[in-house]
Amino acid sequence: MTVAIALQNVHKVYNNTPVVNDLSFSIQPGEVFGLLGPNGAGKSTTIRMLTTLTKPTQGDITISGYDVVRQPFLVKKQIGVVLQQTSVDVDLSVWENMEFHGRMHHIPNPQRQREIDRWLEYVELADRRNDLVKTLSGGMKRRLQIARALLHQPQILFLDEPTVGLDPQTRRRLWEIIKGLNQQGMTILLTTHYMEEVEYLCDRIGIMDGGKLIEIGTLTDFRQKHGEGLVMKQAGDRWDYKFFPTMDEANTYLEQQPNKAGMMVRPSNLEDIFVELTGRNLD
Repeated sequence: MTVAIALQNVHKVYNNTPVVNDLSFSIQPGEVFGLLGPNGAGKSTTIRMLTTLTKPTQGDITISGYDVVRQPFLVKKQIGVVLQQTSVDVDLSVWENMEFHGRMHHIPNPQRQREIDRWLEYVELADRRNDLVKTLSGGMKRRLQIARALLHQPQILFLDEPTVGLDPQTRRRLWEIIKGLNQQGMTILLTTHYMEEVEYLCDRIGIMDGGKLIEIGTLTDFRQKHGEGLVMKQAGDRWDYKFFPTMDEANTYLEQQPNKAGMMVRPSNLEDIFVELTGRNLD
């Protein structure tokens, strides 16, 4: 089976400054992959290269076996892209946005209308098809972006912070839509600042910092490597963290402390490991 996404020794240099530095990883068909990193880590540039918006300075990228530099048209047929910024036309109706996108992809009628109906139904916007996009809530606009990205039946979906700025209920609904797409076989690459989003949705996680991939694996892999137990100790207005291989070892360490004031034990999570690796929070 052809790898869905493959990067091999990819570099991107802007004005003699390396932004992505020797990046190599692959994503299998049907996988949900989370790409994390602090601001300036090179995530956005990586997404731009994967979606043919900018060319790598060096290295090879393939999408469903097609080269992003030599075969960009074939790559674009394989991918759907949902950017963080609202990219639908707010002065058109929901249906007009879908119709325009369908025509841009040369989807013939009546197939085009069937696909529009199908995806508007899937994202629960069928009853708003004639409404102007400017009248929709932020969550509805994001759902419309997802429906539009799926209209041409791509194999791979890129989601760049799809739930940023949305309320918790809307965010959860989008999670269910994303999970449902994956259950239908869709390969998804997700960037987000919400750690719980990654923990809920992603099969594997890659962490970038300084243009490099510094860690890749499942959350279970990360916890086994860095520690499943955590002892927290309050130090003024911040907390110090100490990792232990197991919760039992973390509890044993705490019991041995003569002064347990301001100390607690809990299981480690993705955010703890992210901060340990990068030295700072996502925000």
